[in-house]
Amino acid sequence: MAITPIVSGGTPQPAATRPAQPLVDEGLIEGTKRRLGECAAEFARPEGRSAWLAILLLTGLLIYSYWPGLLNAQSSWSNPQYSHGWIVPLFSVALLFWWRKPVEPVALSARIAGMLLLIASFGLRLAVARYRIVTIDMYTFVPALAGVFLLVGGWSMFRWAWAPIAFLIFMYPLPDEATRYLLGPLQTLATIVSTYALQTLGLDAFREGNQIVVGEMHLGVVDACSGLRMLTIFVALSVALVLLGDRAWWENLVILASAIPIALIVNSIRITVTGLLYQVANSELAEMVFHDLAGWVMMPMALGMLFMLQQILAMLFVTEDSTVAALAPRRQVAEPAPAAAVRPRQAAPSAVIRPVSGVPPAKRAD
Repeated sequence: MAITPIVSGGTPQPAATRPAQPLVDEGLIEGTKRRLGECAAEFARPEGRSAWLAILLLTGLLIYSYWPGLLNAQSSWSNPQYSHGWIVPLFSVALLFWWRKPVEPVALSARIAGMLLLIASFGLRLAVARYRIVTIDMYTFVPALAGVFLLVGGWSMFRWAWAPIAFLIFMYPLPDEATRYLLGPLQTLATIVSTYALQTLGLDAFREGNQIVVGEMHLGVVDACSGLRMLTIFVALSVALVLLGDRAWWENLVILASAIPIALIVNSIRITVTGLLYQVANSELAEMVFHDLAGWVMMPMALGMLFMLQQILAMLFVTEDSTVAALAPRRQVAEPAPAAAVRPRQAAPSAVIRPVSGVPPAKRAD
C-alpha cells in the first residue's frame, strides 16, 4: 500500500511522484578514506577484530604451506605469456578491501561448509602430489583460501569475497598438458585466418603447414605467434572488467563470451599486418612492428573492439528503465482542473393549476 504524504495546502502527493534523491558519486580518495574508517571501526569491535585476526592467521598458514607453489607461480611471471601475474594478487587484495562488509554472526552450516572445503582442497593436494602434478597443487590454494573466509566469516562474507578470491587463479600458469593441446590448434587457426586475410587483400598467399608463403617470403607462425599469450592476458582483463563494472548481467556475459574471439582476431590482425609489411616495406620494419609495437597496440585494439561491441549491443537492446527515462521529459500530462462546484440539481416544481376566480376547476375524467 503506497503512503501518500500530506504536503502544504492539504493536498496529498503520491509517493511515486516525489523527486528522487540524487546519488552521490563517491570518488576514489573519499571512498578509500571512508573504508579505512570502517575498517578501524570493525577492529574496534571484539567480534570483528577476532574474525579478521583469525582470517589473517589462517591465511598466513596457507601461504606458508603453499610457499613452494607460490614461488613456482612467481617464476612463471617472467614468461611473457604470464607477465600479468604479478598484478593479480594486488588486484584481488584491493577488491577485497573495496568490497568489504561488516562481519555478521556465522551459522553452523557455514562452519561445516568451510571446513569441508578446506578438507577437499588438502585432499586434492595430497592426491596430485602422488603423481607430481605441480600446477594442480598450486591451484588448490584458491579453494583453500575461500574455505578460510567461509569458515571464519560465514555466508555473508563468502558472498562478497568469493569473486576476488577466485580471480587469483589467473596468477598461475596453465598446466603443461593444456598448453601443449592449445598451441597446435591456435597456431593452425591463426595461420588459416591470416592467409585468408592476405588473399582478401589481393596478395598471392597460401599456407604450408604453419607457414604463410607470400611470393618469396615465408612467414612462420611459431609458438609465440599462436595467440595464447594474448588469450591468457585478455581473458584475465575481461574478468577484471566484469568485476569492476556495474553492468547488466547480459553485458557481463557478452564481455566474457567475446574475450576469446577478440583475442584471436587481434592476433590474426597482427600476423596479417606483418605479412603486408614484408611486401610493401623491408624486413627490418616488419620485424620491428611484429616484435616491438605489436605488444603495445594489440591490447588497446582488443579493448577498442570490446567497447564497440558493447555500444552496438546497447543500441540494439534497450532496457525498460532507459526507455522510461528517455520518454519521461516528453510526457506532459495535464493535471485535471478542479471541478467547479456544481449545486445539486433540484427537481422542477410541479405545476399547480389554480382555479381562476369565479371559474371552477376542470374535472378530470376518470
